[in-house]
Amino acid sequence: MDKEQALAKVSLFANLDPKYIKGMAQISTERSFKAGETLMKQGEDGIGLYIILSGKVKIEKADPSGRQVELAANGPGDIMGEMAVLDGAKRTATVTATEPTTCLVLASWEFTSFMKAHPEVAIDILPIVVTRFRQTNDALIGVSGVRV
Repeated sequence: MDKEQALAKVSLFANLDPKYIKGMAQISTERSFKAGETLMKQGEDGIGLYIILSGKVKIEKADPSGRQVELAANGPGDIMGEMAVLDGAKRTATVTATEPTTCLVLASWEFTSFMKAHPEVAIDILPIVVTRFRQTNDALIGVSGVRV
């Protein structure tokens, strides 16, 4: 699968014009990780967003006592790290490869520059980001029984 095909299959970019997908493919890089290697660490700066091309990762978050809690397992086609890239906040979880994994990486500064040059990209991905936020919010309300 080439970079354009991989990007076009990601839900965040599903509504984008193919010319923008092509542009993002040109600024992305492929990176491979060994099993056990950390892709991103909770609390660190978000230097890019990752799209899994092959392999699998686990996503963990440290609870208040420092114990690692596994939140999810992701595989090909999944995107990670987009929130830290979009809002500039620190990483909210640690992601570790559980088998040899190859990702497409869009560096934060490249992606931000691309959106500034093509604001329609930001406008097109905004509804998807908001929907994901609402789903997370609804899930948290369901788990805690408390409005957040």
